[in-house]
Amino acid sequence: MPTTIQVHDKHFEILLKQTQIEERIAEMASEIAQDYEGKKPIFLAILNGSFMFAAHLLKTMSIPCEITFVRVSSYQNTSSTGQVTEVLGLRENLSGRNVVVLEDIIDTGVTMSQILPQLASQNPESLEVVSLFQKPEALKCPLNVKYLGFPIENRFIIGYGLDYNGLGRNLGDLYVLKEKV
Repeated sequence: MPTTIQVHDKHFEILLKQTQIEERIAEMASEIAQDYEGKKPIFLAILNGSFMFAAHLLKTMSIPCEITFVRVSSYQNTSSTGQVTEVLGLRENLSGRNVVVLEDIIDTGVTMSQILPQLASQNPESLEVVSLFQKPEALKCPLNVKYLGFPIENRFIIGYGLDYNGLGRNLGDLYVLKEKV
């Protein structure tokens, strides 16, 4: 893959290589497996962005577990709208379950601040958040992320499941918007 790419009208440069990302995901899977040994957690992947992260994490998970998906959106173009729209709802009963929410990126924290109370209202035994990326500078809502892949700068990124107006999710590397072309 080239070190810079163009998607739509924007230019991006590599921030993290796929090998770095997948090594960190394997480490996270090991940490989670150790913490949930004997508990059979249910992973709740937030679509669309977390699909690559969720797939790799579960492939490397060494304990019995389940996965389900919820689709939400709070992005338009390159910024968060601040409003979460649930497109596809949760059908599983979470009561008494160990729930682990998988998110591709925590930017403002608005998505999680709206989803977590809904999940908590189902009385899970435990409820934790795992995020591959987090932008600490952009956080507007206090949020406890138990397992974090990479803290990153408050810049727009694509690749490894994240997109720019529908394109770029399929890129194995993580790219950041170039400030000057």
